[in-house]
Amino acid sequence: MNSMLKSLLLLFVVILVGITPKAQAQQQERTPVQAQKISDNLFQLIGGSGANGGFYIGDNNVMVIDAKMDKQSVEEIFSEIKKVTDKPVKYLINTHADGDHVTGNQYFPEAVTIIAHENCRNEFFIGRNGSPAIWEAPELSAFIPDVTFKENLELNLGSKKVEISYYGVGHTTGDLYLYFADENTAFIGDQYFEGRAQLIHSYKGGSSLEYVKTMNKMLKAIPATQFCSGHSEMTSRESIVAHVNKISQMHEQVRGFITNKKSLEDVKVEFDEAESALVESMYNEITASL
Repeated sequence: MNSMLKSLLLLFVVILVGITPKAQAQQQERTPVQAQKISDNLFQLIGGSGANGGFYIGDNNVMVIDAKMDKQSVEEIFSEIKKVTDKPVKYLINTHADGDHVTGNQYFPEAVTIIAHENCRNEFFIGRNGSPAIWEAPELSAFIPDVTFKENLELNLGSKKVEISYYGVGHTTGDLYLYFADENTAFIGDQYFEGRAQLIHSYKGGSSLEYVKTMNKMLKAIPATQFCSGHSEMTSRESIVAHVNKISQMHEQVRGFITNKKSLEDVKVEFDEAESALVESMYNEITASL
């Protein structure tokens, strides 16, 4: 074996040794789906692949909130439900159409009724960067929301009632809110992020300007004191209010920079790098409104 070949083999071994522990660590980062009890009937689902969700136990059946991303996670959702009830899953609510909330729809039994806002259903067919959406495939048609609504939907699970509402454009155009009055708790999908910038999907019609209006409408209509969201731990009403106020304040800052003829790149420098995408959405929206 010549010296060049030996050197190449040695380099390959070094790279392999260096990568393998990292890859193993990434695999170990996945935690199984776990149900966090909020009340005897209401649970938040964390872990697995995809965003946080939840489930609610009615008199005769169960409603699940969001579907995560893969078959294993959906199987773990059902396993967690079976630990606390033998009642069947009858409903699946999609809070909006992002893949980490809805890709798992296809692993639910076809008998489960999938519910979403009408705009959310439309957004199943919007791909990112012009790419086709996976839901165009005929074999997935059974797992697209089959029940939609415009403003309010009252879902009765026997004697137990769930209030499902829509207040306008925000993270996307189809974000809904679920309010559980007995628990004084709301599930709000991706309408809140803790410790990171709010995500606005402009390509789906999301709007940071409308987000503030929509969230203020929600806060006025829903008296919840606890909020569950897709990527944060359960939080307080005060945290939601502070989050919305911060975005409103950022709007005013961006508007001031635009008035002073600053370019988008110059404006981005004025904010934390992690807020760059949000600032770009704000800049484009405010510029378009002038």
